[in-house]
Amino acid sequence: MFTELSNRIFDQSILDYHQYNDVHKAISNPYEKTGIEHLLYLKNWIDTVQWHLEDIIRDPNIDPVEALGIKRWIDRSNQERTDVVEYIDSYFLDKYRDVKTLPDAGVNTESPAWAIDRLSILALKIYHMREEATRADASAEHRAACQRKLDILLEQRTDLSGAIETLLEDIAAGRKYMKVYRQMKMYNDPSLNPVLYKSEK
Repeated sequence: MFTELSNRIFDQSILDYHQYNDVHKAISNPYEKTGIEHLLYLKNWIDTVQWHLEDIIRDPNIDPVEALGIKRWIDRSNQERTDVVEYIDSYFLDKYRDVKTLPDAGVNTESPAWAIDRLSILALKIYHMREEATRADASAEHRAACQRKLDILLEQRTDLSGAIETLLEDIAAGRKYMKVYRQMKMYNDPSLNPVLYKSEK
């Protein structure tokens, strides 16, 4: 199943990152660029680095100049994340391009890739909640509370994986069809963000 592949690659990416635990470590994608596995690994690596940037920027003692640099890094990361999601949707559009949709076929609330985006973030939540649930220097109460949250996250991953598989089955059978709206982010576009285009005058 596609979600089994996705979850396995997401877990691999997270483990690979935490060998170094360094936001400056360059990605070393083990998959061929021509395969969907490459995009899944890249997607989660971006998410994992951004997860840790979000932690760093919340340091109350962070230098404001450093914080601004990280904020702009996060902005770039968000754009890269969006781009990769759209590449993954392009994979699905190509895969199902010859499917004949049924007359009463409907569109889903989100595309397959945006659901997989949530699955990638969920893998990170599970990894870090498991860390907290087994943290030796934490209180028993803290570990127990985190274990309860971890149980819910694991259940959520099962449910989300099942929902994604159902969506893909529906698309393959023509019961649903893909309608992808390319993200029209405005704040990074010098022609659409008024702060940017006014500063050029």
